[in-house]
Amino acid sequence: MRTRAITLTEQVTRQLRTDIENGIYPVGSRLPTGKQLAGQYGVSAAVIREVTEHLRSQGLVESRQGVGCTVRSRTGSAGFQLPREPDLGRAELADLYDLRIDLESAAAALAAVRRSADDLESLSGLLQRLKAHLYDAQPAVDLDAAFHIGIASATHNPYYRQLLQYMNLQLHQAVATARANTLQQARLPEAVHKEHEAIFEAIREGAADAARRATTHHLQCAAQRLGLALRARTDDPLP
Repeated sequence: MRTRAITLTEQVTRQLRTDIENGIYPVGSRLPTGKQLAGQYGVSAAVIREVTEHLRSQGLVESRQGVGCTVRSRTGSAGFQLPREPDLGRAELADLYDLRIDLESAAAALAAVRRSADDLESLSGLLQRLKAHLYDAQPAVDLDAAFHIGIASATHNPYYRQLLQYMNLQLHQAVATARANTLQQARLPEAVHKEHEAIFEAIREGAADAARRATTHHLQCAAQRLGLALRARTDDPLP
Protein backbone atom coordinates (compact mmCIF):
# COMPACT_ATOMS: atom_id res chain seq x y z
CA MET A 1 0.00 0.00 0.00
CA ARG A 2 2.76 2.43 0.87
CA THR A 3 4.56 1.76 -2.41
CA ARG A 4 1.47 2.89 -4.33
CA ALA A 5 1.17 6.03 -2.17
CA ILE A 6 4.80 6.94 -2.85
CA THR A 7 4.26 6.42 -6.58
CA LEU A 8 1.19 8.64 -6.60
CA THR A 9 3.00 11.33 -4.64
CA GLU A 10 5.91 11.32 -7.08
CA GLN A 11 3.60 11.42 -10.09
CA VAL A 12 1.57 14.39 -8.85
CA THR A 13 4.68 16.21 -7.60
CA ARG A 14 6.30 15.83 -11.03
CA GLN A 15 3.20 17.14 -12.81
CA LEU A 16 2.77 20.15 -10.54
CA ARG A 17 6.47 20.96 -10.71
CA THR A 18 6.30 20.88 -14.50
CA ASP A 19 3.23 23.14 -14.47
CA ILE A 20 5.05 25.63 -12.24
CA GLU A 21 8.19 25.55 -14.40
CA ASN A 22 6.09 26.11 -17.54
CA GLY A 23 4.27 29.09 -15.99
CA ILE A 24 0.85 27.47 -15.82
CA TYR A 25 0.96 28.53 -12.17
CA PRO A 26 2.96 31.81 -12.32
CA VAL A 27 5.15 33.06 -9.49
CA GLY A 28 2.93 34.80 -6.95
CA SER A 29 -0.19 32.84 -7.87
CA ARG A 30 -1.92 30.38 -5.60
CA LEU A 31 -2.20 26.70 -6.30
CA PRO A 32 -5.72 25.22 -6.28
CA THR A 33 -6.91 24.13 -2.87
CA GLY A 34 -5.95 20.72 -1.55
CA LYS A 35 -9.50 19.51 -2.16
CA GLN A 36 -9.42 20.76 -5.74
CA LEU A 37 -6.03 19.14 -6.43
CA ALA A 38 -7.18 15.85 -4.90
CA GLY A 39 -10.18 15.85 -7.22
CA GLN A 40 -8.12 16.90 -10.24
CA TYR A 41 -5.61 14.08 -9.81
CA GLY A 42 -7.93 11.51 -8.28
CA VAL A 43 -5.83 11.07 -5.14
CA SER A 44 -6.40 11.44 -1.42
CA ALA A 45 -5.93 14.58 0.62
CA ALA A 46 -2.99 12.86 2.36
CA VAL A 47 -1.19 12.49 -1.00
CA ILE A 48 -1.74 16.17 -1.78
CA ARG A 49 -0.32 17.16 1.61
CA GLU A 50 2.80 15.14 0.83
CA VAL A 51 3.03 16.70 -2.64
CA THR A 52 2.81 20.26 -1.36
CA GLU A 53 5.39 19.49 1.33
CA HIS A 54 7.75 18.18 -1.36
CA LEU A 55 7.20 21.33 -3.43
CA ARG A 56 7.76 23.51 -0.37
CA SER A 57 10.99 21.69 0.55
CA GLN A 58 12.21 22.28 -3.01
CA GLY A 59 11.60 26.02 -2.70
CA LEU A 60 8.84 26.10 -5.31
CA VAL A 61 5.93 27.09 -3.07
CA GLU A 62 5.32 28.55 0.35
CA SER A 63 2.33 27.71 2.50
CA ARG A 64 0.55 29.76 5.14
CA GLN A 65 -2.41 28.77 7.23
CA GLY A 66 -5.59 30.29 5.87
CA VAL A 67 -3.89 31.34 2.64
CA GLY A 68 -2.86 28.08 1.01
CA CYS A 69 0.14 27.43 -1.24
CA THR A 70 1.64 30.32 -3.20
CA VAL A 71 4.18 29.80 -5.99
CA ARG A 72 7.47 31.45 -5.02
CA SER A 73 9.84 30.23 -7.76
CA ARG A 74 9.77 28.47 -11.14
CA THR A 75 13.02 26.62 -10.36
CA GLY A 76 13.68 24.45 -7.34
CA SER A 77 16.32 25.15 -4.75
CA ALA A 78 19.48 23.04 -4.77
CA GLY A 79 19.78 23.30 -1.00
CA PHE A 80 20.00 20.57 1.63
CA GLN A 81 17.77 17.59 1.01
CA LEU A 82 17.56 14.21 2.70
CA PRO A 83 17.80 11.11 0.52
CA ARG A 84 14.56 9.33 -0.26
CA GLU A 85 13.89 6.15 1.72
CA PRO A 86 14.38 3.74 -1.22
CA ASP A 87 17.96 5.07 -1.48
CA LEU A 88 18.76 4.57 2.22
CA GLY A 89 20.81 1.71 3.60
CA ARG A 90 20.59 0.66 7.23
CA ALA A 91 23.66 2.69 8.23
CA GLU A 92 22.26 5.83 6.59
CA LEU A 93 18.87 5.28 8.23
CA ALA A 94 20.59 4.91 11.62
CA ASP A 95 22.42 8.20 11.04
CA LEU A 96 19.12 9.91 10.20
CA TYR A 97 17.62 8.60 13.43
CA ASP A 98 20.69 9.94 15.23
CA LEU A 99 19.93 13.37 13.72
CA ARG A 100 16.24 13.00 14.49
CA ILE A 101 17.04 12.37 18.17
CA ASP A 102 18.89 15.67 18.47
CA LEU A 103 16.31 17.70 16.55
CA GLU A 104 13.20 16.26 18.16
CA SER A 105 14.58 16.19 21.70
CA ALA A 106 15.49 19.87 21.35
CA ALA A 107 12.01 20.60 19.99
CA ALA A 108 10.38 18.79 22.91
CA ALA A 109 12.47 20.78 25.40
CA LEU A 110 11.43 24.05 23.74
CA ALA A 111 7.81 22.90 23.60
CA ALA A 112 7.88 22.31 27.36
CA VAL A 113 8.81 25.98 27.84
CA ARG A 114 6.69 27.58 25.13
CA ARG A 115 3.56 25.40 24.82
CA SER A 116 0.18 27.06 25.06
CA ALA A 117 -3.08 25.71 26.39
CA ASP A 118 -4.18 25.10 22.80
CA ASP A 119 -0.99 23.15 22.11
CA LEU A 120 -1.60 20.92 25.11
CA GLU A 121 -5.21 20.36 24.12
CA SER A 122 -4.15 19.40 20.58
CA LEU A 123 -1.42 17.01 21.77
CA SER A 124 -3.76 15.45 24.32
CA GLY A 125 -6.40 14.92 21.65
CA LEU A 126 -3.87 13.27 19.35
CA LEU A 127 -2.78 10.93 22.13
CA GLN A 128 -6.38 9.95 22.84
CA ARG A 129 -7.00 9.18 19.17
CA LEU A 130 -3.72 7.30 18.96
CA LYS A 131 -4.66 5.20 21.97
CA ALA A 132 -7.93 4.30 20.26
CA HIS A 133 -6.04 3.12 17.14
CA LEU A 134 -3.00 1.40 18.62
CA TYR A 135 -3.72 -1.76 16.66
CA ASP A 136 -4.86 -0.05 13.42
CA ALA A 137 -1.69 0.15 11.34
CA GLN A 138 -2.28 3.11 8.99
CA PRO A 139 -4.20 5.39 11.38
CA ALA A 140 -1.55 4.72 14.03
CA VAL A 141 1.24 5.74 11.63
CA ASP A 142 -0.55 8.95 10.66
CA LEU A 143 -1.40 9.87 14.26
CA ASP A 144 2.13 9.02 15.44
CA ALA A 145 3.50 11.44 12.83
CA ALA A 146 0.93 14.08 13.76
CA PHE A 147 1.92 13.84 17.43
CA HIS A 148 5.59 14.46 16.66
CA ILE A 149 4.75 17.36 14.33
CA GLY A 150 2.42 18.73 17.03
CA ILE A 151 5.36 18.88 19.42
CA ALA A 152 7.37 20.78 16.82
CA SER A 153 4.45 23.19 16.36
CA ALA A 154 4.38 23.78 20.13
CA THR A 155 7.86 25.33 19.91
CA HIS A 156 6.18 28.24 18.07
CA ASN A 157 9.22 28.27 15.81
CA PRO A 158 7.91 27.53 12.29
CA TYR A 159 11.31 26.26 11.13
CA TYR A 160 11.25 23.43 13.65
CA ARG A 161 7.84 22.41 12.36
CA GLN A 162 8.84 22.67 8.70
CA LEU A 163 12.13 20.82 9.14
CA LEU A 164 10.66 18.01 11.22
CA GLN A 165 7.66 17.75 8.92
CA TYR A 166 10.05 17.32 6.00
CA MET A 167 12.13 14.75 7.87
CA ASN A 168 9.00 12.86 8.89
CA LEU A 169 7.90 12.78 5.26
CA GLN A 170 11.24 11.29 4.22
CA LEU A 171 11.08 8.67 7.01
CA HIS A 172 7.42 7.76 6.63
CA GLN A 173 8.13 4.21 5.55
CA ALA A 174 10.54 3.66 8.46
CA VAL A 175 7.84 4.78 10.89
CA ALA A 176 5.33 2.49 9.19
CA THR A 177 7.78 -0.42 9.42
CA ALA A 178 8.43 0.27 13.09
CA ARG A 179 4.68 0.32 13.73
CA ALA A 180 4.21 -2.94 11.83
CA ASN A 181 6.96 -4.57 13.90
CA THR A 182 5.33 -3.26 17.06
CA LEU A 183 1.96 -4.80 16.16
CA GLN A 184 3.58 -8.24 15.92
CA GLN A 185 4.61 -8.23 19.58
CA ALA A 186 2.05 -8.56 22.34
CA ARG A 187 1.46 -5.41 24.38
CA LEU A 188 4.31 -3.54 22.68
CA PRO A 189 1.92 -0.93 21.21
CA GLU A 190 0.94 -0.04 24.78
CA ALA A 191 4.62 0.34 25.70
CA VAL A 192 5.17 2.66 22.75
CA HIS A 193 2.13 4.67 23.79
CA LYS A 194 3.56 5.07 27.29
CA GLU A 195 6.70 6.53 25.70
CA HIS A 196 4.51 9.12 23.96
CA GLU A 197 2.64 9.83 27.19
CA ALA A 198 5.92 10.40 29.04
CA ILE A 199 6.91 13.02 26.47
CA PHE A 200 3.53 14.72 26.73
CA GLU A 201 3.53 14.75 30.53
CA ALA A 202 6.96 16.39 30.59
CA ILE A 203 5.79 19.03 28.12
CA ARG A 204 2.57 19.57 30.07
CA GLU A 205 4.53 20.05 33.30
CA GLY A 206 6.95 22.46 31.64
CA ALA A 207 9.90 20.16 32.40
CA ALA A 208 12.31 20.80 29.51
CA ASP A 209 15.05 18.37 30.60
CA ALA A 210 12.53 15.59 31.20
CA ALA A 211 10.94 16.22 27.80
CA ARG A 212 14.36 16.02 26.14
CA ARG A 213 15.20 12.74 27.91
CA ALA A 214 11.80 11.18 27.20
CA THR A 215 12.07 12.02 23.51
CA THR A 216 15.61 10.68 23.26
CA HIS A 217 14.52 7.46 24.98
CA HIS A 218 11.50 7.07 22.69
CA LEU A 219 13.44 7.56 19.46
CA GLN A 220 16.26 5.26 20.55
CA CYS A 221 13.66 2.61 21.32
CA ALA A 222 12.08 3.24 17.90
CA ALA A 223 15.48 2.72 16.26
CA GLN A 224 15.93 -0.51 18.22
CA ARG A 225 12.53 -1.72 17.03
CA LEU A 226 13.82 -1.22 13.48
CA GLY A 227 16.96 -3.16 14.32
CA LEU A 228 19.19 -0.13 13.76
CA ALA A 229 22.58 0.14 15.44
CA LEU A 230 22.94 3.72 16.67
CA ARG A 231 26.29 5.26 17.49
CA ALA A 232 27.15 5.84 21.16
CA ARG A 233 25.95 9.12 22.68
CA THR A 234 27.10 11.00 25.77
CA ASP A 235 23.44 11.57 26.77
CA ASP A 236 22.34 7.98 26.19
CA PRO A 237 19.47 7.23 28.62
CA LEU A 238 19.37 3.55 27.72
CA PRO A 239 21.52 0.96 29.51
